Amino acid sequence: MVRTIAILFVGIVSISFAAIFIRFCDDVPAIMIATYRMCVASVILLVFSGIRGVSFKAVCRRDLQLSLAGGVFLGLHFIFWTTSLKYTSVASSVVIVTTNPIFVGIFSWFFLKEKQHAEIIVGTILCLLGSIVIAAGDSGLHALILLDKRALTGDLLALMGAMMGSAYLLTGSRVRERLDILTYITIVFTASALFLLATSLVMGVSFTGYRSSSYMYMILLAVIPQLVGHTSINWALEHLRAGMIAISILGEAIGATILAYLFFSETVSTFQIAGMVLIFTAIIIASRKGKKTYEG
Repeated sequence: MVRTIAILFVGIVSISFAAIFIRFCDDVPAIMIATYRMCVASVILLVFSGIRGVSFKAVCRRDLQLSLAGGVFLGLHFIFWTTSLKYTSVASSVVIVTTNPIFVGIFSWFFLKEKQHAEIIVGTILCLLGSIVIAAGDSGLHALILLDKRALTGDLLALMGAMMGSAYLLTGSRVRERLDILTYITIVFTASALFLLATSLVMGVSFTGYRSSSYMYMILLAVIPQLVGHTSINWALEHLRAGMIAISILGEAIGATILAYLFFSETVSTFQIAGMVLIFTAIIIASRKGKKTYEG
């Protein structure tokens, strides 16, 4: 269990850099940032899988369908969330997009009939309270109260990103019980890359003409948050409940908020610090019942 939590922690720290790298690519359309992120990651994985001699023929039809669906959900998650960062602050966007627990809890109960332990429920409530407290201290949310349409658009896009991210976690939770990590992420990331590539082509978004630094940050986005971060999280899905993973991902809000302060001077208020404390408490409580149990 300690090893699983440690790897999950590495994943959370890694994905915390995603919003920062995206902000540095301010001359690149959101969907193109997502496309480069997934295309670079999938190419690296396909090459590595080829070297390792990974065979995808043994993947059953149901697992393949779920993995492909997970790839589409992941692509939509990145489209919505990356776009939201063009409209609202890092803190507001990341806090909203990491409210996965409420959606994972609802989807798990409604679609998978998965019982939610009291610790998971308490952790979910605390993490949502923490998210609200952090958002309350963010200027973007204050603007939302003042009916700022730009902030409202960003917040709604982040919310859609949270829903798609939750669907991605749930499909992964089921498939990872049967597929090894390399096979699974290669299929999912490649499916997501192809979906984003096709969408970009249909929309006529240019693949070139951006700053050299932007290409560097998009590559870093693919390597650190995607390959290191998401791979760690997907590995943990084999050992922890999707609800526990979703709650832990809220740690990204803490990391991204701190990094946004360091890189962009986005201030961290008392409200945000209080919210971070609530989120940490939620993660600790939820981890007590986060481990998966198998029957039969």
